[in-house]
Amino acid sequence: MDSDRRGQWLRGVLDICVLALLSDRESYGYQLAQALDAAGVGPIQGGTLYPVLLRLQKTGLVTAQWREGSAGPARKYYRLTDDGYAALREGGSAWLTFVQPVNDIVTKGVTR
Repeated sequence: MDSDRRGQWLRGVLDICVLALLSDRESYGYQLAQALDAAGVGPIQGGTLYPVLLRLQKTGLVTAQWREGSAGPARKYYRLTDDGYAALREGGSAWLTFVQPVNDIVTKGVTR
């Protein structure tokens, strides 16, 4: 896939993806990047992910706490706030409403 196109799509949904991952459990940045890659989103560089996490923290959608690592350096763990859960419900619903007609259109075009 064209990396420019993938990057544009990712910018539109990375916040929602991160919020959704954090809805299951708290996590640290590298673990989130691994989960996104494993889910098929592709590799996410720290220069892309950490500004998203900082923005989510500044807007009160996540909280962060540094913790000592058992076998390495301290890690910053992120957790959803109540506002984060609300933003996920609202943003996730809006995304699903948007993507369904796009999928329908593209599916019709691809299967011709």
